[in-house]
Amino acid sequence: MLELVYTDRTDSHPRPAWAETTDRDLLLAVKGGSEAALNELIGRKTKPLLQLAGRILGDAEEARDVVQVTFFKVWENRLRFDDRFSPNTWIYRIASNLAIDHLRSRRSREKSAEPVRQHLRQVADGRAHRDLSRLQQGEVAAIFRELSADLSEKQRLVFLLREVEGLSSQEVAEIVGCRESTVRNHLFNARKLLRRELIKRYPEYAAGWSGLQEEAQ
Repeated sequence: MLELVYTDRTDSHPRPAWAETTDRDLLLAVKGGSEAALNELIGRKTKPLLQLAGRILGDAEEARDVVQVTFFKVWENRLRFDDRFSPNTWIYRIASNLAIDHLRSRRSREKSAEPVRQHLRQVADGRAHRDLSRLQQGEVAAIFRELSADLSEKQRLVFLLREVEGLSSQEVAEIVGCRESTVRNHLFNARKLLRRELIKRYPEYAAGWSGLQEEAQ
């Protein structure tokens, strides 16, 4: 049975030849049955996939489980990899679908708003008019966890991939499985809802978000 192990880049062992290989060539090697190529891919992609799954699920342990399953799915479905698509697009699509499925199966999730409120008040002191794009990543994550409860699954995923992961609209469309115009529509609606909820809950912090509803990239 295939055993997936998270690669430690800090050990003293020499790195294999795969270390200098492109992601595309790695996936083609995986498609050909190379477990060594898969282990190199795991070493490269674990961290970004953990970040993505963690933002979708809001739970680090659940995110780790999803990433483990992602790499099993990559191996099981390796013959389906189409090199017309970028490796990131294919892998992100598997991971995001698994995370969304996991989210759907979860009956309830506990959320605590008060720590987020306290954090926002601290960072808002003297900076209430600061724009979202200039917020520190941790602040964005704290805001998003609380305010995104009413987003649809597609809106949440599109917002994360486009605004947090920084992927292009075309890449997001390929991952989500829709048109670029649909991506822009989901993004516009997500921004609009997030701004509305921010104004409702944190009016003192909302001024910098005034442009969010005006344009969908």
